[in-house]
Amino acid sequence: MRRVLVLLALLCLCDGVRFGQLCAGNSNNQRRTSDRWGQGHYGASRGGRTHKGLDIVCNDGSVVYAPFDVTLNGRLTVYTDPTKKAINEGINLSGENLCFKLFYVRPDKVSGTLRKGERIGIMLPMQTVYPGITSHVHVQMCDKSDPTQYF
Repeated sequence: MRRVLVLLALLCLCDGVRFGQLCAGNSNNQRRTSDRWGQGHYGASRGGRTHKGLDIVCNDGSVVYAPFDVTLNGRLTVYTDPTKKAINEGINLSGENLCFKLFYVRPDKVSGTLRKGERIGIMLPMQTVYPGITSHVHVQMCDKSDPTQYF
């Protein structure tokens, strides 16, 4: 019973959390809708698997910002496929009692802290791997739950 109460208390700590601007040129965190490569909402079909994140529009080469005060928890490798090397970077983050990942971002640094609005890094060139896609930052919660409520 005590574990359940502690878990419920932790779950409520992030109620009302909203991501601030993630990408230069997209002040309202516009989401990727549909393009020739698929859809960007959580749960979208991905050729036999399910999309476990939310795609936020971001032009190739744009600056990516901290959506709130965050701790940088290390670099991540997005793919094992060497043909996707150009966009094979990301970062693990935590803040506002959330743990999340940003894919397709080359971080300036991978440890330490950033304040809301400070530069995390740069959006990688999605068009080189997926020509015609709506370039985007993929936001994925560490537990793979739906991040949509935070946008």
